[in-house]
Amino acid sequence: MRFTSGAPSAHELTYNDVFMVPNRSDVASRLDVDLATTDGTGTTIPIVVANMTAVAGRRMAETLARRGGLAVIPQDIPIEVVTEVIAWVKRRHLVYDTALSLAPSDTVGDAIHLLPKRAHGAVIVVEAGIPVGIVTESDCAGVDRFAQLHEVMSTELLTVPDSTDPRTGFDLMAQDRRRVAPVVDGDGRLVGVLTRAGALRATLYRPALDAAGRLRVAAAVGINGDVAGKAAALLTAGVDTLVVDTAHGHQERMLAALRTVRGLDPAVPVVAGNVVAAAGVDDLIDAGADIVKVGVGPGAMCTTRMMTGVGRPQFSAVLECAAAARRRGRHVWADGGVRYPRDVALALAAGAANVMIGSWFAGTYESPGDIYTDADGRRYKESFGMASARAVSARTADDSPFDRARKAVFEEGISSARMFLDPVRPGVEDLIDEIVAGVRSACTYVGAANLTEFHDRAVLGVQSAAGYAEGMPVAGSW
Repeated sequence: MRFTSGAPSAHELTYNDVFMVPNRSDVASRLDVDLATTDGTGTTIPIVVANMTAVAGRRMAETLARRGGLAVIPQDIPIEVVTEVIAWVKRRHLVYDTALSLAPSDTVGDAIHLLPKRAHGAVIVVEAGIPVGIVTESDCAGVDRFAQLHEVMSTELLTVPDSTDPRTGFDLMAQDRRRVAPVVDGDGRLVGVLTRAGALRATLYRPALDAAGRLRVAAAVGINGDVAGKAAALLTAGVDTLVVDTAHGHQERMLAALRTVRGLDPAVPVVAGNVVAAAGVDDLIDAGADIVKVGVGPGAMCTTRMMTGVGRPQFSAVLECAAAARRRGRHVWADGGVRYPRDVALALAAGAANVMIGSWFAGTYESPGDIYTDADGRRYKESFGMASARAVSARTADDSPFDRARKAVFEEGISSARMFLDPVRPGVEDLIDEIVAGVRSACTYVGAANLTEFHDRAVLGVQSAAGYAEGMPVAGSW
C-alpha cells in the first residue's frame, strides 16, 4: 500500500480521512476475487464478529461461519455454556439454516416469541419430527396469542430433500412461489430450512470449515482468573481460534496470560489485544500471539477516548501495526470503527487480515437478545459496551457486593444503546452481502484478485471532511 503523495500523512488518520484511487485492472468480475484470509483462521471472507455479549452468540456464530466468517464467543459467558455453544455450532448444517420448530398445540404467542430469532421468518410446525405446517408473522397478525398453531398454520408445504443442491432448491421454491421451505431427510423428518436467498448465498460463499468439515467458531478468554483452565477447556471443546482479550493489551498481565496460553501448546491460532502501536505488536508476538487485535476507542459502544484521551485513530493504528506484524510473519485484526463497507475495505488495504465488527451487527435478527419496538414502530435490540457498567456488573457477579460496587465506579462504555434493525437489511447475512459486495468491488477497482494483492496494490490519498461528504449519496433532491 502507498499514498498518492508518496509518503504517509503527517496526521493520524481515521477511515473517513482516506480514500482509494482506482488502478488499471484485469479483474473482470467481482466474483473472480478471492476474499479468503491467510492468517490461519480459515475464514473465506475477512469478517470476524467481535466478542461482545450483545452481538456474538450461537445463532450469530452459525450464520457467520456458514458464509465464511468467524464469531468470537465472549469471555464473560460461563465456560460450560461456551463449550455447549461450540458443540452446537459444530453440529450445524453447512447449507441449511437451523429451523425454528413448534408443535401444533403450541400457541401463536410461542411463535411470535420465536420468529425474530431467525432471519428466515418462519416457524415449522412438526409432529413426531415430521413437518405438518408453517407459520409466518403474517399468519399471527390479529390472531389471539393463545390460539393454537394448528388453527393458523399453512398446511400446503413444499419440502426440499436434504440431498438437494442449492440451485435445485432455489428453482423448486421459485416454481412453487415459496420464499422458505422445510428441508427433510429420507424419512421425512425436519433437518433444517432453506430460503431462496439462502440457496443463492450457498453458491456465492464458502463456509469456514475446520479439518473435519464442520463450521468454525472462536472464543475469548480474559487475562484474570484461571486463564490456563479456561483456555484448556475451550481447546478441549474444539474451539478453532482462541482470543486472549482485554481493553489495554500492552500490559504485563496480558503478556503473562499470553505466555500461559502459549504454554498449553494450542494447535489453533492465538489472537491477543488490543494495541495501537508497533511496540505493542512486537511484545504480544514475543509472548506468543499469532494475530494481534488492533483498536483502542474506535468502537461505537466505547467511551475510552472521551473518558481518558487514550487511543489512536483507527486507520493509522492498523497501518502501523499491520506493518509491524508483517515483519514478524504475523497478522493483525482491525477491531472497531467500521460503519460502512468502505471502512472494511480500507482496513484491509491498510494490512488487516480480518476486520472485527460489533455494534453494526447488534441490530440484526441473529444477535442475542429480544427485539423491542419504539413509539414510532421501529424495531431495535439493546447493545452495550464490554467495559460499561452493565458488562462489569455481569463480569463481577461472583464478587462481594462491596467489590462489585467499587468496580462499577469505573466504566468506559455505553450501558444501553438502541441498535435499530434496518427494514431492508434486518439479518446479518444481508449486511454480509453489502460488505462483501463493497470489498469485492474495491478489489476490482484496485486490480487485485485476492487480499494480498489488494494490500500490495492499494493507493490511498488523504481527504478533507468535504471530500468525505462529497462521496455520501443523496437520497433526494438538494
